[in-house]
Amino acid sequence: MLNSIQKFTLKQGAVLALGALASFSVVGMDRYTGVIDGEPSEELVKFIENVAPGAPLPQDGEFVHIPPAIDALEDEDIHPKLKETIRRGHDLFVNTQQLRGENVFNNMDCASCHLGDGRLPFSGPVWPAAVVLPDYRPKNDHVNNLEERIAGCFTYSMNGTPPEYGSDDMLALSAYLQWLAKGVPMYESKKMYGRGYPRLEDPELEPDALRGKEVYAQNCAVCHSEDGAGQVVDGQVVFPAVWGDDSYNWGAGISRVFTLASFIKYNMPLGQPNTISVQDAWDLAQYIDSQERPQDPRYTGDVVETREKYLDTFHKHTLYGVEVDGQLLGDHDNVGHKDFLAPDVLRPRDFSGQSSN
Repeated sequence: MLNSIQKFTLKQGAVLALGALASFSVVGMDRYTGVIDGEPSEELVKFIENVAPGAPLPQDGEFVHIPPAIDALEDEDIHPKLKETIRRGHDLFVNTQQLRGENVFNNMDCASCHLGDGRLPFSGPVWPAAVVLPDYRPKNDHVNNLEERIAGCFTYSMNGTPPEYGSDDMLALSAYLQWLAKGVPMYESKKMYGRGYPRLEDPELEPDALRGKEVYAQNCAVCHSEDGAGQVVDGQVVFPAVWGDDSYNWGAGISRVFTLASFIKYNMPLGQPNTISVQDAWDLAQYIDSQERPQDPRYTGDVVETREKYLDTFHKHTLYGVEVDGQLLGDHDNVGHKDFLAPDVLRPRDFSGQSSN
């Protein structure tokens, strides 16, 4: 088992890019930026089939941006110091575990959710954040900038606390995201191809955790373990935990069943995207997101009250505060491996001139 696990590892715990790097030379294209006029070109189709096998093809009028891998940075005509900063951001992105115990308090990296180093369509590409922010975000009911969006990932997905705003690490991460977005207009109004995890069509049957448990045992447990704890080899995270104290907390975006279902469909099993049926993806998401995990950092002290407070903007899509098998999910004070509920940096913003903040 150990040997089979180690075959999947990359240095510093980076996530496989679904074969993307190996396939670029085959199709003669390592990046693409443009608006689709009619049908995508044959060359673009082949490129997408290599970096995102089985993914839906872009439609007429969609804006497509697939940035190059970090190796392309060497040929950029930019200052060497900026290259150093971008490389540092990439290193933090694929190996966020190096901040374990300081900013990260579970087994997740940025690249755990944003596969292919945050570049690939339908895998949570991160470059859109660099061109659509600042913007209003319903999750916290105010306008967010890029650093604040990154802070959200540390707070929820990594169950931690973000690097200080303006710090070297925050600047480096921001620089990497902005480099990935090179060539994309700010506030691009056209629909962005493969942004986030595009929502799946509804399943034929209501999502069912019992069916999902069976699919998990057949397709997921070999990497993520029967108990959802993932795999750690010689102190290095190989596959992240999908529930429990080493996983994302109840406030993470992927705790929403529809988000996890889309992530699974388009990206799992690793190296075999788009091989699981829509029904199985929904059932898997229902099962995984019905397991316990650390408390939502927005917790008021009462799970029912917290669910209701954030119901319309978030928790109507999660099982937080819902009774499952006689257990009210999220009804606990467990914050995982950290000793605080929420980072001090989280605060409301108001530009109306009527707030005392």
